[in-house]
Amino acid sequence: MTTIKHILQREVFLPTDERLLGVVSVTKAGKKKKTSFLSIAVTTEKPVQVKIYQLKKSEKGETYKRKQTWELRELKTVDGKDAKNDTAEFDLQFEKTYKWVASHPRERDTFLSSLWKLCQRYLKRGPVFLNVPDYIREDSLGVTDVRPHGVEDTIAAVVDEDYQAITEKEEKDLETLMKQCEHAISNAEAFAEQLSKDLSVLDGANIHSIMGSEDQVVQLMKLLDDGVRETTKLETKLNRYDELLASVKEQMESMRDKDTLIHIQNKNHQSLIDELENLIGRLNLDHKHEKALLDGDLSTPSGIYESTEAAEELQKCMAAEIHPALMKMQAVQEQQKRFGKYRVAFAKRLSHHLNNLFIHQGNEMSETLSRHATDLKLPPHHSCHRDLTPYAELMMWLKEADPQSFQQLAKVYTNNLSRLYDKEVKDFFELAKQRFLHAKTVDKKHGGLTVPSHRFEGSGSSLDRAMETSPRGRTASLQSLDSADSKGSSQDLTRGKFDQVFEKILCELEPFCLAEQDFCVKFFHLTLDPHSDDLESMLEDQTSKHEDTHSVHSHSSQHDDDDIWVMRPQNKAKSLADMDPYSENQVPVRRQLNEEVRRMMGELFPSLESELLNFITFGDKLDSFNSMYMLVRMSQHVIHAQDAGSFLSKVFANVLVNIKRNFDRFILHRIKAVEEYRISKKNKCGVVMFVHHFEDFAHQAEAIFQGSDRRADLDKAYSKLIRTVFEQLLRISTDHPKTPKDVVLMENYHHLYATLSQLKISCLEKERKDARQRYQEHLQAYVTTYLGRPLEKLNTFFEGIESKVASGVKEDEVGYQLAYSKQELRKVIKEYPGKEVKKNLEHLRKKVEKHLCEEENLFQVVWHSMQDEFLKQYKHFEHLIAKCYPASNITLEFSVEDILQFFTDIAQA
Repeated sequence: MTTIKHILQREVFLPTDERLLGVVSVTKAGKKKKTSFLSIAVTTEKPVQVKIYQLKKSEKGETYKRKQTWELRELKTVDGKDAKNDTAEFDLQFEKTYKWVASHPRERDTFLSSLWKLCQRYLKRGPVFLNVPDYIREDSLGVTDVRPHGVEDTIAAVVDEDYQAITEKEEKDLETLMKQCEHAISNAEAFAEQLSKDLSVLDGANIHSIMGSEDQVVQLMKLLDDGVRETTKLETKLNRYDELLASVKEQMESMRDKDTLIHIQNKNHQSLIDELENLIGRLNLDHKHEKALLDGDLSTPSGIYESTEAAEELQKCMAAEIHPALMKMQAVQEQQKRFGKYRVAFAKRLSHHLNNLFIHQGNEMSETLSRHATDLKLPPHHSCHRDLTPYAELMMWLKEADPQSFQQLAKVYTNNLSRLYDKEVKDFFELAKQRFLHAKTVDKKHGGLTVPSHRFEGSGSSLDRAMETSPRGRTASLQSLDSADSKGSSQDLTRGKFDQVFEKILCELEPFCLAEQDFCVKFFHLTLDPHSDDLESMLEDQTSKHEDTHSVHSHSSQHDDDDIWVMRPQNKAKSLADMDPYSENQVPVRRQLNEEVRRMMGELFPSLESELLNFITFGDKLDSFNSMYMLVRMSQHVIHAQDAGSFLSKVFANVLVNIKRNFDRFILHRIKAVEEYRISKKNKCGVVMFVHHFEDFAHQAEAIFQGSDRRADLDKAYSKLIRTVFEQLLRISTDHPKTPKDVVLMENYHHLYATLSQLKISCLEKERKDARQRYQEHLQAYVTTYLGRPLEKLNTFFEGIESKVASGVKEDEVGYQLAYSKQELRKVIKEYPGKEVKKNLEHLRKKVEKHLCEEENLFQVVWHSMQDEFLKQYKHFEHLIAKCYPASNITLEFSVEDILQFFTDIAQA
């Protein structure tokens, strides 16, 4: 227990300047729990306070902590349970009774004895001790014969034990003493004996000294007796003073407690006053705001401003954070009911006013619709939006205060405006169709316009129609619908006009829809979603559904961080013109919007997507080439949209998928037309018509797709078309009866090579090289095949010589063969004099001219190749004569110069 006491003194009480006087290990009666310690401690500073603590180990079991604390004067009763028999149980009564069981009866008695002595010393009216042994109270009761042996020493030790460390001087003296004795550490008994002997010597010396000074001793004893008498007198006075001060101490402690209570009471009163003032301030609505809510004018700017301010103050009062306990106050409940009546009345009045205003706006805009009926332009609604903008904050208040009325107003707005927008959109598309058909009729009268079918007719070059593009890739200028390009064909002019009409439609729809979308976001405070990526995912889903291999990527610019645009006048005098949301200083940065915005826009524009799809179908039926114009234009508007997540962007994306499908169908029709093409067999073949068609298609497509982001779609179409053209050329060359196969392939591959070299299409670079190689191969094959016929017998003779040499006959022995003797050689040579050779070459020229078409103008190329091949054969014949008929002086009857002259004369002719 001594060890525990030192640990508790060091860890628990030393940091708080307290001294531990008693401790006992206990558990609660009737429960098996962890052991705790009851301890008694006094403060080391005055005034002295005595406290009783219950100490327990922490959860980690490393330190001790105070669980409960009681003042000694709070102790009312101490019950020892049994005064005659040893027991470990005892009770302590404070505000309630605590039952304890000590670890040993002797520890309990020691603790109770310490408790008794401290009560006697520090309390005038101590607690009642019941059922405790008499020896615990022996100092007051004088009972000594019943105390067990050793208890008195234990009690004194517990109360008076106060461990004190030795001082530095004592420590040094002890070290000096130990150094004087060699065995002070190794032999403690010898060291103790030595010290005893030294002490005896010193005692003897002291006695001799005292006996030598007997007179001083008598005088000292007399002085001591006088001191004892004075001390007794002083002690008597001090005891009397203690008795007087004991009652004063109790009164001072009582006064201190009362002062603390008074301080707490004053603090609580002040807190209550502050809370009530704060509550009244939060629930106080100014009279002018009450008047504005009940009778404010909602048709003037100042009235709208006052009503808005009053509504916001009312909302603050109703949304004030009030403690649940204060909410039970009758005054608070009545004030909240009063605010509720104001809210209901103002919401009803505001809803009625805005409902009438929406209906009036719809009717007024319907009347002005006729003024724009002749222009291909959607009527602006800026004035309507400007008039409604001042009510934006009131709509936000209504959305929070009365969601049902807010939803009803939104429904009234969409119902009234949707009929107007539906009529405007339908009239706009109908006017666009009429305008284009009127322009087409005029072109028919002047140029005999014909509309091509999917089994296409060839069109002229389109390089003169290259679009002027802006940095964004979109045509920068939109020409008048009545203007025409006199250099182009009537068909090209009609397609250009359709492109202009379609661009005009898209350019009109963008500000028209985005203006309404911005207004709805601002006015109805629709939720914004700055991370909306559903445009791209929606496009991917739809394109995969329709087997569209191109994915549309949306690009959005940097946007502002404000979620909701709110326009509020700064003073009553501000006019509606100053609150124009479309002025340069008030245009909000567009954001990607969520489904709630698109749903509302879909209700306002129910027929927009269907009308746009109808116009797409209309344009595709007029001319399938229009699908390319529409694909490029729509892609530019989708990719470079100001608001990638808007309702209009979603509509454009849906329509773009449909246009892409039309474009794919257009390419398939062209491929099918190539595969089904049947050439006329009455005339020579020449350049096949579908090769011309591919050239025209490529020229026009390059002009249309210049700078477009849909280049990948065109490259895929090129690959499919050119592959089909190559395949079908083989079929045509085989089937044609009048033109040799090599000529058909040579001329058409030459034409394709020239076309691809002119256009410089990067994705067809491989096909361009392939066309050039095939052209050269078939040119050489044609020259080789037809050049041998003018000297047919000579060719046959030398071919026989080459076969003999190949079979193993030596070159100088060929002349000994009967069929290839020198006589036979001279006979064959005589049949081909110079005039005969020229005559045969002229006959060959006529055949070549008959085979080749004038369109490609390849005669000079073919004729020059035949000249080179003829010279090559001539030199080969001379080489064979020199090898096989050495020293025979046999030569051909025409020379190289003769051959060159023959070919030159024929070519010039």
